[in-house]
Amino acid sequence: MSKQLFQFNEATITNIQQSMESGELTALGLTKMYLEQIAKYNSTGPKINAVIEINPDALHIAEALDVERLQSGKRGPLHGVPILIKDNIDSGDKMHTTAGSVSLADHYASEDAFVTERLRVAGAIILGKTNLTEWANFMSQGMPNGYSSRGGQVLNPYGPGDFDVGGSSSGSGAGVAANFAAGAIGTETDGSILSPASSNSLVGIKPTVGLTSRTGIIPIAHSQDTAGPMTRTVEDAAILLGALSGKDAKDPATAVNADRITDYIPFLNKHGLENKRIGVPRNYLSELDETELTLVNQALEDMEKLGTTIVDPIYLPNDLPDSSVLYHEFKNGVNAYLGKLPVNSTVRSLRDVINFNQSNANEALEYGQTTLIKSETKSGALVEEEYITDRLMDLEFSQDKMQEVMREQKLDALFFPNFYGSSIAAKAGYPSITVPAGYTETGKPVGITFTGLAFSEAQLIELAYAYEQATNHRKAPVLE
Repeated sequence: MSKQLFQFNEATITNIQQSMESGELTALGLTKMYLEQIAKYNSTGPKINAVIEINPDALHIAEALDVERLQSGKRGPLHGVPILIKDNIDSGDKMHTTAGSVSLADHYASEDAFVTERLRVAGAIILGKTNLTEWANFMSQGMPNGYSSRGGQVLNPYGPGDFDVGGSSSGSGAGVAANFAAGAIGTETDGSILSPASSNSLVGIKPTVGLTSRTGIIPIAHSQDTAGPMTRTVEDAAILLGALSGKDAKDPATAVNADRITDYIPFLNKHGLENKRIGVPRNYLSELDETELTLVNQALEDMEKLGTTIVDPIYLPNDLPDSSVLYHEFKNGVNAYLGKLPVNSTVRSLRDVINFNQSNANEALEYGQTTLIKSETKSGALVEEEYITDRLMDLEFSQDKMQEVMREQKLDALFFPNFYGSSIAAKAGYPSITVPAGYTETGKPVGITFTGLAFSEAQLIELAYAYEQATNHRKAPVLE
């Protein structure tokens, strides 16, 4: 193996496979490189703190996949590729699954989450778990993005201490940006993939609810939860999304998609923006500062030059009504998850978590637990008039509004700055993809997001890929 020939920094999955096929790189050698990068920058140097735990079997798995490649060839594009997963995703191995909470610090999942299993079947190496905003940012209103009681504070590689790292998949975003793995898996209920992807100059795909399984993921809300890829390129995100998606008998939402796509590579079309109509809800741009607005408007101009019809402005509500849905569904979902833990577990219900945190306040309650306490006041049975009314209202103000404007204007997608359209898409259960759009004068990453109707991931990938290939905005952070 020659490190001089293989360009490790910013290596794509395609680069990795080409080097492995030529014999200049092995999965074992690559895994060592990522471990060296984590050793230099995760807990030392800039202390990015993105990785909360390393898989103790990672090197053995890599070596075994190298042997398999020699004996029977590669399984596919992810064979021997190290991937990080968020620490609310079960892994039935020697790593914990904690959602960043010290109350679950001793919890080992009994089996893989469905998406974890899909990665292993594809030949990926589960390199480790990433830190996150505790309980996927559903613990307290005052908690900063990237903080957890178990893992501490994740920092943005582009400006540790200066720029928000985004959340709740903060470690997944910062880890991929800092080159700790070829890609990572995040989860989103509302903005939790799109926010850290945009903040760390990455590509992030928040899939339609039901495209990827929710089984084995510590939940917030069954109506909005979904897992998706976070990578440095659209192509890598497309490869990972194909591996993650699949019908899961334990998750009825995955049976909704009748025309399931398992390979998104054919949609990597450099001309994908030609003859498309993209709508801009201009009211979503009001929070941008002058430099960010300049970058976003430039992105729209670039798309026009690439053959896109920009429909600007259109209107979508960005002051959605307050909803109780997440509080009700969180109690229901987290009690179901914790209730399946062994009877001798420290916590087996949301009430147990709250009590544990109160008894260990110095360690567990740096920012309080107001959201957990509010959720505990709900029955968790989902029978309240408040819950049912709010759930139907959420659908009306998201699915109905998005379908109406897209059909009236004959739109292929909606356009948002950064992750600002996450809430309306989240309530609808609809997909989005964010892609780097440049940097402010201070070096802060700015992203743009394409959003579509249910199971339109292929079309969104086409748009994002065409934009990415024409602009090539992403630059690696300087970590030294």
